[in-house]
Amino acid sequence: MVVQAPHRQFTVDEYYRMAEAGILTPDDRVELIEGEIVQMSPMGSRHAACIKRLTQLFVATLQMQAIVSVQTPVRLGDYSEPEPDFAILKPRSDFYATQHPQPVEVFALVEVSDSSLPFNRNTKAVLYAREGIGEFWIVDLNAPSLEVYRSPSSEGYRDVRMLRKGELVAFQAFAEMPFKVEV
Repeated sequence: MVVQAPHRQFTVDEYYRMAEAGILTPDDRVELIEGEIVQMSPMGSRHAACIKRLTQLFVATLQMQAIVSVQTPVRLGDYSEPEPDFAILKPRSDFYATQHPQPVEVFALVEVSDSSLPFNRNTKAVLYAREGIGEFWIVDLNAPSLEVYRSPSSEGYRDVRMLRKGELVAFQAFAEMPFKVEV
């Protein structure tokens, strides 16, 4: 017989109090997803190299039209504050110094995946869609491919496309600025 133990969700405020109290340290690679403190996978060299390449590409392509935020929090309600590999954000003069970006301030989120692919597809994609993130991309280092998720709903994204190396893609908000998929 399997017994389900009671489950407690943490709020974003409680999550920050744990950090202030030293329960969570700056060296802990964690994020808050639907009230659970989730340990992030260690970053391998392929993952890190992809982030470096995409940082250059996104910054060069989007120039001053968006803030390209790398591995920083996005506030999704009271129980989730993920740290996607990239958040493509609406420009703000304070660069979000007064608060982390909210869903209405996000053009797109991007995750680079190798070992975290099932979590990104099954948990984060549903969370991001439910919270109204209009566009979500997953760079699958193992396929290799780019998964583009659009048209969010409460059940998930209604439009999912798989792109391969050499195909053109652009963020919806910047359709006039395509680039080649180079996974």
